[in-house]
Amino acid sequence: METELSKKLGVEHAIFGFTPFPAVAAAITRAGGFGVLGAVRYTAPDALARDLDWMQEHTDGKPYGLDVVMPAKKVEGVTEADVEAMIPDGHRRFVQDTLAKHGVPELPEGEVSGWRITGWMEEVARNQLDVAFDYPIRLLANALGSPPADVVQRAHDRGVLVAALAGSAKHARRHADAGIDIVVAQGYEAGGHTGEIASMVLVPEVVDAVGPLPVLAAGGIGSGEQIAAGLALGAQGAWLGSLWLTTEEADLHSPALTRKLLAAGSGDTVRSRALTGKPARQLRTEWTDAWDDQAGPGPLPMPLQGLLVAEAVSRIQKYETGALLGTPVGQIVGRMNSERSVREVFDDLTRGFERAVDRINRIAGRSA
Repeated sequence: METELSKKLGVEHAIFGFTPFPAVAAAITRAGGFGVLGAVRYTAPDALARDLDWMQEHTDGKPYGLDVVMPAKKVEGVTEADVEAMIPDGHRRFVQDTLAKHGVPELPEGEVSGWRITGWMEEVARNQLDVAFDYPIRLLANALGSPPADVVQRAHDRGVLVAALAGSAKHARRHADAGIDIVVAQGYEAGGHTGEIASMVLVPEVVDAVGPLPVLAAGGIGSGEQIAAGLALGAQGAWLGSLWLTTEEADLHSPALTRKLLAAGSGDTVRSRALTGKPARQLRTEWTDAWDDQAGPGPLPMPLQGLLVAEAVSRIQKYETGALLGTPVGQIVGRMNSERSVREVFDDLTRGFERAVDRINRIAGRSA
């Protein structure tokens, strides 16, 4: 599964695995892919440094990257407290009423929410980069499009490639104009923030829009056959995220959530603004239904919504409140039916890729 891009980065397989879990990212890299650690949950620089130290020790000298979330436009002088003050009281009451309806207990006295989407704020993301650039990361990816120009330049000065996610050809062209090295064409099927164009349509549109810039296919990919399809459409690799959530190395801290993921079908997700304020595909739950209900106040824009629901999400997760318990995940969840190691997932992906290539070769009359 080698491509020009995978050779440039020094990886055996053109599989880029995004995950919030260091153990998963390291295992992806060791298996011959390219592990990308999501940084959004690291609000404390020392916590990120600790996990990057761990990555260094567990990637066998092989390459890995970091994914941050930061806007392209810089907003000066805005603190988290300033943003918190913008949240209407009515929305706060709606959160409390919804939690009370489902009997979700308060956090113990003195316990602080462990789920804070302050990583969406530029100040936090820049602190993450101050840490990350002290490590030999090979790729910096941004989930909110092109990062600010000075960040792109800072990465390039260190020999770090920059990737940005795009949900349309128009967005992809903007990334190319901003000096981005790799465009991740993320289709409608993907987990987390995603646009409205399906991968089969989006990938070739983006390839045509930004070529010869390398493109990664993302969204709804969970088999080697699908990776082969992405390469056939012109991509130079596949970006996989949801598939790793049910691996043995993933640290969801919630057996109930793992069970929900394993039982879910491809139709059990929804694009909702309930989590962050931007449309993000996630498991459909009574929590997402409440926020999407026209009778409710509706979600706030990013980053207000993430700050508003941070403690609520921590409470739901801590007490494993089944009706409300969810997570960002793509439609590929319908194929995630068992807990396997990252190595086993990789073996399955490579076998599927070989089957697809053999099938096409037979159709083309190139093999017996």
